[in-house]
Amino acid sequence: MKLSAFAVDYDGTIAQHGVFDPDVRQAIAEVRRRGIVVALVTGRRLADLRRVASDLSCFDVIVAENGAVLDFPAGGRHANLSHPPPPAFLDALRARQVVFEVGESIVEAAAAEAPQLLDAIRALELPLTLAFNRGRAMVLPPAVAKSTGLRQAWHALRLSLHNTIGIGDAENDHDLLDACEAGAAVEWGSRALCAVADDIIRGTPVRAVADYIRRVSHQPRLATSQMGRRRLLLGHEHDGTPVSLAVRGRTIIVAGEPGTGKSWLAGLICEQSILQGYAVCVVDPEGDYRTLEALPGVVVLGGDDPPPGPRELARTLRHPDVSAVIDLSRLTHQAKLDYVATLMPMLAALRRRTGLPHKILLDEAHYFLPDARHARVIDPTLAGYIVVTYRLSSLHPAIRATGDVVALVTRERDAAEVTAIQGMCRPTPDSRQTQSVLGDLDVNEAALLPGADESHGCIRRFTIAPRLTAHVRHRAKYVDMPVSDAQAFVFDARLPHQRARSLKEFIQRLGELPAVGLVGHLERHDFSRWLHDVFRDRPLAAHIAMLESRVIVDDPRVVVDAIGQAVRARYETNGRPALAGAA
Repeated sequence: MKLSAFAVDYDGTIAQHGVFDPDVRQAIAEVRRRGIVVALVTGRRLADLRRVASDLSCFDVIVAENGAVLDFPAGGRHANLSHPPPPAFLDALRARQVVFEVGESIVEAAAAEAPQLLDAIRALELPLTLAFNRGRAMVLPPAVAKSTGLRQAWHALRLSLHNTIGIGDAENDHDLLDACEAGAAVEWGSRALCAVADDIIRGTPVRAVADYIRRVSHQPRLATSQMGRRRLLLGHEHDGTPVSLAVRGRTIIVAGEPGTGKSWLAGLICEQSILQGYAVCVVDPEGDYRTLEALPGVVVLGGDDPPPGPRELARTLRHPDVSAVIDLSRLTHQAKLDYVATLMPMLAALRRRTGLPHKILLDEAHYFLPDARHARVIDPTLAGYIVVTYRLSSLHPAIRATGDVVALVTRERDAAEVTAIQGMCRPTPDSRQTQSVLGDLDVNEAALLPGADESHGCIRRFTIAPRLTAHVRHRAKYVDMPVSDAQAFVFDARLPHQRARSLKEFIQRLGELPAVGLVGHLERHDFSRWLHDVFRDRPLAAHIAMLESRVIVDDPRVVVDAIGQAVRARYETNGRPALAGAA
């Protein structure tokens, strides 16, 4: 994910003894000039903060009183997100001779006064909570924390916590670091906070924070999250061990035979990402992902309407809580190719500018990324793609390159595809083992390949987790999809229109060509072999092979017509498959 914002604590992080470090102030000014937003997130009261820090105009927004108060210095907007302390509580503290300070929502005192504070809260039966910030105790309304205030600030500024680095030093910064995509703790602060942080800022207090801000702001994307707080559950191994992926800005490739659950698995990844607040853009050639619209913040564009233009899509994706499914199912194959060739670079440019969308899914990727020219539409720097294909070998090697890539595979028995899959594994497993495991996967199973940290260096076979949303399975999508010239079916050279580059053309040729000229193809089982090798549809191929065998006793025209009807029944109906055992 692209870095778009910092959220920094004040005392002990960018200030010592209340004094704002001038080098940190300068570093903040530098990153803001490059378009990075900076929020100050502090437990201090705003009036007290202005007294010790003086000019606060170097921040885009101030989240004060531990999340209860927002202040936008440039625009003058000010908001109390909670409510004032109950007067009865303040009277009770005075009666107990507790020395305290009062803000718009917060009541703070020395940490040693915590028993008195709790006693007053319990005696009055008040809905108040107690938090600590080193030597200070803070009393706040329930559900108020640094993260809640920052979420409200980012909502107003159309920013995402998933493009944010949080920096803090003390107990009340735990939820701040946890809410941000990456969290950094200063080594001179709380040991407990350092133990759960993604990164530790080392060096001279507090000037080291200035160096950190400058350094990470020049990195193309956020550092890898180590806290494990955001994960995608893929499923469970046979012994019940969960298989999950840490959410990172890396590319996920989902491969496998047609009809074995690739789109279901890819949809599961999208679904879990969306539910965790990531913005996802799904490029859906065949309408398989429309049901994601049932999730919050998801819109479907295209389908019966024309697909969105660049401006319309950019307006839709400017909100960090909005995900989009672009349904291209009504377009011709060539129109899909043309649209995606324009769309993908636009999405890459949008992400480089705004950080959104966080994830981009491209289904049927073998049609769109076959060579170096097309592969360049994928931005390797920000990564974050989900690439789905049933012909991994057809993807350009740059897309399949090892490194920060996760490979997930459903059932696969084709030798050429297994070889391509084997080439993505690190370390490389035994080829016979790979072929055995991948060929034996059930339709509700998949494998995580060696290479990703979560694979533990081996092929991890797992049962795919359930989804909240249904999956739309469109067999008709294969009818118009063309194959390469090398994979086209070539009829007897003595016949006209000798080549069929799609199932639609194949069905048409069967009806047009003289049956007597097709006898040789029937006797050699050419039709079933083509359907098996090119479309990898084993149930259909087995059924067609049975029909081809009938040429010995039946009229060739009857056999050819039966083959055409079987293919149409398989791919041109929206009901249940016409073939027994169809996957």
